[in-house]
Amino acid sequence: MKIILSICFLFAFVSCTSDSVTALEIREFEGAVCADCPKVRISIPEARENTILGKSVNTGIREEIIELLDFAQNKNAVDIPGAIDAFTEGFRNLQEEFPEELTGWEASVAGTRSYEDPFLLTIELETYIFTGGAHGYGATRYLNFDKKTGAELSGSELLKDPEAFSAFAERAFREKYDIPAGAPINSTGFMFEDNQFTLPENIGLSADAIVLHYNPYEVASYADGSLILEIPLEKGLAFLERSTK
Repeated sequence: MKIILSICFLFAFVSCTSDSVTALEIREFEGAVCADCPKVRISIPEARENTILGKSVNTGIREEIIELLDFAQNKNAVDIPGAIDAFTEGFRNLQEEFPEELTGWEASVAGTRSYEDPFLLTIELETYIFTGGAHGYGATRYLNFDKKTGAELSGSELLKDPEAFSAFAERAFREKYDIPAGAPINSTGFMFEDNQFTLPENIGLSADAIVLHYNPYEVASYADGSLILEIPLEKGLAFLERSTK
């Protein structure tokens, strides 16, 4: 397995001389390259400073990757190299059991800083995993961090009033996907539970929008792919729980 540390630092949205920018660097991990090895490639931002925020960012990203790769908890991995080893071991165990039927496994993670201001940092993780079957599964995960406390924030914790924002987002969702205002939310083929609109598991920020990202299967079929609703920041900022103290 290769671990590659890049000298390229990620500074976005503000000047690299500003104290408001969290110092991140790209770190890359690769699985072993051999005929009977799964393909694993990970490229993620890593906080350089040993602060509460830095530790929280690195822990949050690491835990997401461990959950993706050591999904069967074969080795109870505690770090990314261990998670890659667990993924490889899972593939080889299945290979021994079904040597003629098994197709190659693959996993990838690409992380970027999607938003940062003096109070909030958002990391976007694009993941893909294939462990056999008709197709793999790609998903997006947003990790939001309060820069003052280091706490990782859920989507609802980003919002002053999740219920009010949900009503606002439903109107935007209906407009984007041509669902009449008086019709059930699933009337055009969506699969919201109990036929009630809900916010996605993944809410994050980009440079100019609050992003609501429904991953495949969350509210629609796999064939429909991800559903992405972007609320322009000028309209969405009033809904955000932003500390200025």
